[in-house]
Amino acid sequence: MAKDLHITFLLDFYGDMLTEKQREVVECYYNEDLSLAEIAEEKGITRQGVRDAIKRAEQQLIEMEERLGLAKRFRKVQEKLTTMCDCALQIEAQNEKNGDDPVIRRNVEAILAYAQELVD
Repeated sequence: MAKDLHITFLLDFYGDMLTEKQREVVECYYNEDLSLAEIAEEKGITRQGVRDAIKRAEQQLIEMEERLGLAKRFRKVQEKLTTMCDCALQIEAQNEKNGDDPVIRRNVEAILAYAQELVD
């Protein structure tokens, strides 16, 4: 079973919506990098039981993302914030070349500070 990092990302958004057993098994598999056999031994279930729990949880995570789109929206916001910061830095550099207007500098600093608050 190949590990899909997309599932790890979805787990961050929707993990609390899984059953406790599913969440624990998926976290062991994806976040702790345990094998199916190691998880089975730790949880006292069969290797096939672990695999089935992971597959069900993966499907539920994918379905939740298809319905809610929170992870997709988060990525889009992150991309737009990065673009916004890049633009602000370009404005800052151009401003420094053209006499360093203090109003432009303060606005650039404010944009970068607001973007950082959203990231944090």
